[in-house]
Amino acid sequence: MPHPPNHLAGEASPYLRQHLHNPVDWYPWGEAAFARARELDRPILLSIGYSTCHWCHVMERESFESEAIAALLNQHFVSIKVDREERPDVDQIYMAAYQALSSEGGGWPLHLFLTPELEPFYGGTYFPPQPAHGRASFTMVLESLHHTWTHERAKVRQHGAQTAQQLRHALAADPPSPDPELASHLLPRALEELQRGYDREQGGWGRAPKFPRPSHPLFLLHQGWLQGEEAALEQVITTARRMQEGGIFDQLGGGFARYAVDREWLVPHFEKMLYDNAQLVHLYLDLWGLTGEESFAQTARDTLDYLLRDMTHAQGGFFSAEDADSEGKEGKFYTWTLAEIAELLGDDQLLDLATRHYGLTPSGNFLDHSDPQPLLNQNVLHQAIPFRQLTPDEQETLPQIRAQLLEARSQRIRPGLDDKILTSWNGLMLGACARAGLLLQEERYAQAARENLAFLRKALWDSRSKRLSHRWHEGHRDRAQLLEDYAFLLEGLLWHYQSTLEAGTLAWAIEISESMIARFHDPKAGGFFQAPEQEDLFVRMKPDWDGATPAENSVALRSLLRLAEITGQNRYRELAENTLAYFADTLERSPHALPSMLLGLSEMQTGFTRIVLVGDPQASQTRALLRASLAAPGPARLVLGTEGPVDPFTATLAHQATRPTAFVCQGRQCLLPTSDPAQLAQNLSQRAAQP
Repeated sequence: MPHPPNHLAGEASPYLRQHLHNPVDWYPWGEAAFARARELDRPILLSIGYSTCHWCHVMERESFESEAIAALLNQHFVSIKVDREERPDVDQIYMAAYQALSSEGGGWPLHLFLTPELEPFYGGTYFPPQPAHGRASFTMVLESLHHTWTHERAKVRQHGAQTAQQLRHALAADPPSPDPELASHLLPRALEELQRGYDREQGGWGRAPKFPRPSHPLFLLHQGWLQGEEAALEQVITTARRMQEGGIFDQLGGGFARYAVDREWLVPHFEKMLYDNAQLVHLYLDLWGLTGEESFAQTARDTLDYLLRDMTHAQGGFFSAEDADSEGKEGKFYTWTLAEIAELLGDDQLLDLATRHYGLTPSGNFLDHSDPQPLLNQNVLHQAIPFRQLTPDEQETLPQIRAQLLEARSQRIRPGLDDKILTSWNGLMLGACARAGLLLQEERYAQAARENLAFLRKALWDSRSKRLSHRWHEGHRDRAQLLEDYAFLLEGLLWHYQSTLEAGTLAWAIEISESMIARFHDPKAGGFFQAPEQEDLFVRMKPDWDGATPAENSVALRSLLRLAEITGQNRYRELAENTLAYFADTLERSPHALPSMLLGLSEMQTGFTRIVLVGDPQASQTRALLRASLAAPGPARLVLGTEGPVDPFTATLAHQATRPTAFVCQGRQCLLPTSDPAQLAQNLSQRAAQP
């Protein structure tokens, strides 16, 4: 018999709805909860997570479904649940607060204890139900904090106020000395620092757990190519191979998990996030263009096929994530015993190939230690012998094995799906689909991009108020205003424009940019705020560091640079320079932490190579030139047509050709035009070789 619903009834977030029937009297983030805390003069438990977070599920089972713990929370605290994906502004502020309070890195679930004024005074991540590994139980923490609040309330309030003030100073203060002329040494320095952290044995950066963090390999790839650093390129190539051959990549269904728990990329934390996969498609397309290695193109295809098959709404939006757990057990959907596969294949030769290629053993390689009754002898499939090292006959046979296993797996109970649609993550995916559709010549990806663009415009954009919503779910959109939506969608639209040359896409990109500037730009100090000024946030942040997704300011900066080149409006470039100047001090102190912004600095310093295409964008000859323009490696490259709101010089080129033609230009200086894709590739190589 489920517990009666709490105050989360009516919330659209799948994560909040997971907690709807907890005995804890959860509130959503909002004035009702804040007023209740003020009325009762109780501290607030702020619990932040997301629907596919494994340890969030564990803590729910252990603590939030406990009647005893719920009684303690309901009697002495006001409890608030936040979906970090719906309110990343709340999450980032209180994650910074936790890091200030604890000097630890943080993670999810995140738990902060706040005064009724929303000021943080204590925090933690996962709390066990019983004392374990030197950690107090959740009950002990709650009882201790209740005692402190009851007997030392003034000190607690003072501590919370001091923490909030420190964060205001650290997060909102203007930089001490904005410098519009950033030193050129930052780029090689960041390249060197990132290379130094490379794992030479297993690929990737750092030890365990291993996260893809696509911004880092993308920076190394582009800067390594630009600076002629072969070692940097090799690091990215090796890492990409290890990831696509490891368990972090779904060897049957495609798509990458959020991270690997080990150093070897073998055992994933099985949740799959839209944002990771969208960015990794770009990385693998870049590597395919650089090396010509077909496995990189195939990984991009497999990833996109997974997203189109399992993560796409009928109306064209892309869902947010898939869970690590199914039937209450992490990885159950994805792992296999050797006996299961032997029975399924029923052929010794097929079994021998599957065993060798996928690294199958009787004892397995995965055990969920958080489960009191774990599944035994489970194998995470990985390429113990890489596909490229199989014999031609084995390479021809493997698709049959994969198809059999995938069909059998499709009969299992799937992991939970977070079916909310976020504008920001869809913006990342829009660009990946559009670019892949062109380069891989796969119409299904181009069609997915068209449908996604139409969905975003219809479901999440208000053309009258020029306002983007953050989240859409089952026909309803929210009212949250976040920089990430405008910045990431702007980037996706510019990729779509470069892949199609559709003037309407460019016009919408300009609308989005103008709304972003009006809502989030700081005209006084520079840079972009994460959210508008709001009473429920005690500080306004300007996101800078890259994490699983690139920092919003970096994405905005790079997109504005591109708009300046496309439209000829120098105001966009000035806004980008202004943003870069604001973060000059942060870049000087920690350049390796802002690789996406450093790519913007690089593009600003080197200038863009523009490929202006004249001709019908739907004509096969124009499409061939378009593919040649985007396929060749190299940063600071921009493709544009001659129709729509492009700069006047570009528009004049439309009258200088009578058939599909490409002009390779820097500023107003162009190489001789060509209608030959091979010659265009040579022209681009010639331009790239110039200092």
